Amino acid sequence: MFLARPPGTTAHEIIDDRDIDHAAWLDLINPTPEELSRAQRLTGLTMPRREELEEIESSSRHYKRDNVVYLSTPLVRRHDGGETTAFPVGLVLTDHLVITVRYSDYTAFDVTGREVAEWPKDNAAPDAPEIMVILLEAMINRLADVLEGLGRTLDDISRKVFAADTPRRRARSAEMLRETLRRLGRGGDLASYIRDSLLGLDRMGIFLADSGHYTLSGPLQVRMKVAGRDIASLNDFVAQNMNKVQFLLDATLGFISIEQNDGMKLLTVVSFVGIAPTLIAGIYGMNFKNIPELDWHYGYYYCLGLMALSVIVPLGFFWRRGWFGDR
Repeated sequence: MFLARPPGTTAHEIIDDRDIDHAAWLDLINPTPEELSRAQRLTGLTMPRREELEEIESSSRHYKRDNVVYLSTPLVRRHDGGETTAFPVGLVLTDHLVITVRYSDYTAFDVTGREVAEWPKDNAAPDAPEIMVILLEAMINRLADVLEGLGRTLDDISRKVFAADTPRRRARSAEMLRETLRRLGRGGDLASYIRDSLLGLDRMGIFLADSGHYTLSGPLQVRMKVAGRDIASLNDFVAQNMNKVQFLLDATLGFISIEQNDGMKLLTVVSFVGIAPTLIAGIYGMNFKNIPELDWHYGYYYCLGLMALSVIVPLGFFWRRGWFGDR
């Protein structure tokens, strides 16, 4: 989709070439090669292709050519099903026009579009540099919201992992721990994607702040510095969440080891309890003539009692040792 977003008006799809008139922001969403070629023809600017936006070298992501600034960064998106992906976003900046090339929907662009469309009539319409700063701020705010959601998810996992009323039934406990590992894996992926997105935005801000790369007025430069500080604080929050993911992962694996040790204890008890009666039964099952208890009237009951005693004694011992859980 090829949208024009003139300040003070809602975005509209470009049907006729004249629809681009007075537009300060062109938004290309999942553009086809034909739409990219048309954008180049209408603006006279080179449009980056997806493979170019996915380059990881700094010189490929941020550069200036013929007074036109080209920027790109990955942005994380969390889908409704919990799946996390990252998609590339490209910006082409001139003093009079902002062009965004993206391959997925993203809330920050919709928020910026509404803000530009609802710009107060008594204020001067935002120019291209101001729209770029508004968009950058919206992307940072969106990443902050995603980070807050991740923090709440990790808090919920922490409460479940360390809850005093964790289910004692082995099947329920094992399933809870498996689900915890899956959630921690998704949380770790999300934190990693967020860190990559923040790194990309930070590098964009540094590139734009360098003198001569892009014209920013004094107030916009101040807002860029504030955005840089926001990114730094979010990076600290990401690092904290990454550490928490690792801590919860270690704790979950520790509980899994405890569950396995409890299973081994049970097997040990069963094996040990079964050995003594088997030994007694084996002794009195021998085909030897000289076994005094064979001719004893109470020998059978004596043997059964001895076997029962050999079971009760180790069970009592293990119970006193606390191998059967809380007493």
